[in-house]
Amino acid sequence: IPQSQTGIIFFIMLIPAGKVRWKSNTRPAPVLTAAPVRALVDEQVSIRGHFLPLHCPVTLHARMHSDEGDLWESFAHYNADERGTFSLTRDPSVGGSYLGCEPMGLFWSMQPAPGGREGLRLRKKSVESPYTVHVSLLEGHVSTSEGQRSELAAVTIERWYIAPGVKRIEINQNGLVGTLFIPPGPGPFPAMLDLWGMGGGLQEYRSSLLASKGYVSFSLAYFGHKDLPGPPNCINVGDSYFKAAFLLLQDHPQVVSDRVGIIGLSFGCYLTLRIPTKTGVKPSCLVGINGPEQICPVDTTEQFVMSDATNFINISQEFWNFDDEGCVIFKDASLPANIPPDNFLKVEKLDCPLMYIVGEDDLSTASIENADLDHQIEERLRSAGKSHLLTRLSYPGAGHLIEPPYSPSARTSMWSVKPKKLITMWGGHPALHAAAQEDAWKKILDYLEKNLYELKINQKL
Repeated sequence: IPQSQTGIIFFIMLIPAGKVRWKSNTRPAPVLTAAPVRALVDEQVSIRGHFLPLHCPVTLHARMHSDEGDLWESFAHYNADERGTFSLTRDPSVGGSYLGCEPMGLFWSMQPAPGGREGLRLRKKSVESPYTVHVSLLEGHVSTSEGQRSELAAVTIERWYIAPGVKRIEINQNGLVGTLFIPPGPGPFPAMLDLWGMGGGLQEYRSSLLASKGYVSFSLAYFGHKDLPGPPNCINVGDSYFKAAFLLLQDHPQVVSDRVGIIGLSFGCYLTLRIPTKTGVKPSCLVGINGPEQICPVDTTEQFVMSDATNFINISQEFWNFDDEGCVIFKDASLPANIPPDNFLKVEKLDCPLMYIVGEDDLSTASIENADLDHQIEERLRSAGKSHLLTRLSYPGAGHLIEPPYSPSARTSMWSVKPKKLITMWGGHPALHAAAQEDAWKKILDYLEKNLYELKINQKL
């Protein structure tokens, strides 16, 4: 061990030329930091590396388990700067799961680990626990498929869908099935009725996040839930069911009764437009994401909205398309040209603001065709002198599933297993879809604040 003139001792490392000298008693060990380490899923996290050899190549590897136990992961290549640091908010990824300066790329680019189950889509089942993401710092530009490598540093990050103090209340009363989320504090608060699509069941993660932003939110089950009446492949509730859900919110003691909105994705978007045009309720605003303003077939009786979901799928099969790998594309089934004119909702009856969000690579619903300037929603509102009510957001490269930001996108996922396995195409290119989710969520929150919170304050003044 030679000693320099200043008395500093260096460890001799027998390494090939061009390799990085990682061990030295003149420099602290590499450190990986994240701030904050506990945050809501729509909040950015700043990830930085410190005390690295100058200009050295490194890899970040992120991994976590879904609520079902499946492993999801991503990785990215970075280069330390002249100070031996790198920052995801400043520096570009030069390889891996994503490229470029993407502060949250490690999160939105996650995919199921190789060898996992087919057709996975990441959805939070229990909002009362976080996703725990382990981020490792590895030497060199490597792939996660290259085998086990020792960590130079690591940090664990918690991603939550619910803020401290938000109350979660299960609802199963008077025929209604869902989950109510109430922000902390006495209120009263504005409120949102939250509707998902034909995947069925009860999804809570958008509602809990809305409650974390100050809105009482009611995630409503209407199809494919064990506590709903009738066979699971049928929608056995009608307009009165959705009206009752809206009134439950409106009459809640912690809700401002005239500040209740509705948000829906896919078939939930159709319901978002149907409820105010069919039931007589008067929401303060609507948010529709990638859905049609018509559906076929529709039973217009009070008892059913759509009498048989399986029948709907079977009837629409003439409009199905398949890609080279056999994945089904449902888009043509909701093209305006393929729907009987009598099935169109009378959106011209709307008297409240509508934000309509379109993913231009949506392969599940003909969203852009339904919202196009020369068709349907915009044309009908303009003809009724209500074009000022519409805010349209359109995102090139975004697919059907525009969800809260930094969620991994699923271009395909399993649609059904029985009677046969069926994987559907949702569409969306990862980086463009991620950008759309981030921008749309910010604009949704701004829109809700304007139409629910600010109007409430202005009325008091």
